[in-house]
Amino acid sequence: MTLAGAAVVGTIALVGCGDGGSSPQGEESASSSSSSAHAGHGGATEQESMDHPMDGGPVPAGMTEASDPKYPVGSHVTLTADHMEGMDGASATIVGAYDTYTYAVDYTPTSGGDPVTDHKWVVQEELEEAGDQRLADGSEVTLTADHMDGMEGAQATIASSTDETVYVVDYEADGMTMTNHKWVVESEIEPAH
Repeated sequence: MTLAGAAVVGTIALVGCGDGGSSPQGEESASSSSSSAHAGHGGATEQESMDHPMDGGPVPAGMTEASDPKYPVGSHVTLTADHMEGMDGASATIVGAYDTYTYAVDYTPTSGGDPVTDHKWVVQEELEEAGDQRLADGSEVTLTADHMDGMEGAQATIASSTDETVYVVDYEADGMTMTNHKWVVESEIEPAH
């Protein structure tokens, strides 16, 4: 094989090592390879762990900012959530606080792979045609959230819900900085230690 032929084969092999799904934003695809493990999103699979972007991006249109959140934007806090490896006990900064209904959901990724149970969290505004009333546990919904590869467009079942203030946070864990992480509810946050 010539050197040029070897280079083509190597390039094809590298292209084939992607996450297997298409990402709506090129940024997400590039950053997902350096994400931390997403172990506590309620039974997240190893593939799902690798597909979480470092920057969660903007919140959905139509979100209502919390008028008097316990942790205002700019607050330094400690996370008690364990959605991702290294999250529990991590220092964080509040970058958004919203009033909405927040759901844990069970779904099967559209990109294939094992079903995900108790994924925390998606908000009312990330459910297709959800209206403005709180949905009951067991309701069947279609996700519009794109937190993870294979999430957007997936059929899901609501496992549980809360009306706690929900937050977007920046935090550092295992030497990596996660920005605009969606979502953490108020009971998963403590004042900074």
